[in-house]
Amino acid sequence: MTALLAERAAEVVAAAQHLLTKRMGAPVKLSDPTELGGSGRTTVLRVRVAENAFSLPRTLIVKQVNGSGAAGVPGGVVPGVAGSDSAFLREAVSYQFTTALSREHRPGAYLVAYDLPARLLILSDLGENAKMTHVLRAGTQTATHNSLMAYAQALGRMHAATVGREADFVALLRRVDVAHRMDGIAQQAQAAVSEVPGMLERELGVDVPGEIAERIVRGNRLFTAGRFRAFSPSDLCPDNVILNEEGARFLDYEWGGFRDASLDVAYALVSFPGCLCDVELPRARAQQMIEAWRSEVVGVWPALADDAMLAERILEARLIWVWLSTYWFLPVDHLRIAAAREHGLSVPRSEALINRWAALAEDARCIGDDHVGDFAERVSATLEERWSV
Repeated sequence: MTALLAERAAEVVAAAQHLLTKRMGAPVKLSDPTELGGSGRTTVLRVRVAENAFSLPRTLIVKQVNGSGAAGVPGGVVPGVAGSDSAFLREAVSYQFTTALSREHRPGAYLVAYDLPARLLILSDLGENAKMTHVLRAGTQTATHNSLMAYAQALGRMHAATVGREADFVALLRRVDVAHRMDGIAQQAQAAVSEVPGMLERELGVDVPGEIAERIVRGNRLFTAGRFRAFSPSDLCPDNVILNEEGARFLDYEWGGFRDASLDVAYALVSFPGCLCDVELPRARAQQMIEAWRSEVVGVWPALADDAMLAERILEARLIWVWLSTYWFLPVDHLRIAAAREHGLSVPRSEALINRWAALAEDARCIGDDHVGDFAERVSATLEERWSV
C-alpha cells in the first residue's frame, strides 16, 4: 500500500471506528486494513475488529465515497450520469432494503452501520471468495457451468424474495430524497431508444424498421415497468459477483432498484453488456441458466411456466441489452470505451458488438421471430464487413 493509500486508509478506519463506537455506545477498535480496490472515487477496505464489547464479526468491510464527483452507470461504461451522492445514497438504501431480507434470501453482504453525510458504509465480510471473473477467465468447463448456474439461481432467489416489496424500497429512497431519480442504467436505456437509430444509419447505413422500433420501445419499458418486477443490483458484471459455499453473491448496489426481472437473466445471456465481455455461452447452457432461474421464481410468477411466453420475454430483454450495447460501443467515443471495465474477459468493442448481434439473431430464429432475426443478422453482417476492412 502506497503512502497516499495508507493515509487514506487510516482516515477511513478512523471514521469507521467513530461510527461503530457511536452506534454501539462503547469503544470499537479496528486494525489491519487491507485494500480491496474501488472505482477511484471509493475506498474499500477489509478491517479486523480488534476490540469491541459486542458480538461484531471478526472482520468487516468498510466502503467510503471520496468526496464529490461523477459516478458512472453500471459497468462503468458511461461516466457523468449522476453525482456520486446519488449513487451512494441509492447504494445505502439498497443495503438497508436487502439487509431486512431473511439470511437465505439476502443477495450479498448485510449492512452493519452507515453514515450518510460521511458517505460511509460498514458491511459484513463475505470472506475470501473467488470472483466470478476469475472462474470464467480460467475457462474450465465444469467450473464455468457451476458458476453460471449459481448466478442464475441466486438471481431467482433474490427476485422471488423481493416481489411485491417495491413500496418498501421507495419509502427508503424517499427518506434520503432520491425517490424520483431514475437509476443511471434506465437513463442510458432511454437515451439509446432515441439515438441508436441515427447511429445505425450514420455508421452502418442500416435503417431501423418500424416493427423493430416498436419492439425497442416495449423492451425499454422493462427498466421502469413490466409484469415481473423485483429488486436488482443492476450492475451484475462478473467483477461484482463472488462465489462461495452459499453460491453466488452480489456486490455493488450503487444502481440498485426495481425493474423487470427478465433483464437480469438476459444480462448474462448477452455476455454482461455493462462490460466489454465476450463469454462463450452455447444455447444449451443459456437454456439451463434460464431453467435454473425459472425454478426459483415460478412459484411467485406462475405465468413463467409457459415456455413460449418466457422465451418471448427473454428475447425482448436481450434485444434492449444489445441495443444499449450498441449505444455504448458503436460510436468512436474514446471516453465511453476507455471507461469500460478492463479485465481478463474484455474484448475489442467490434468483437463484442458483432457477437452480441449474431447471438441475438440466433436466439430469435430459434423461437421463430424472423423480424428480430432478420434485423439482427443484417446489423451483425454489416458490423463485420465494416470492421474487417
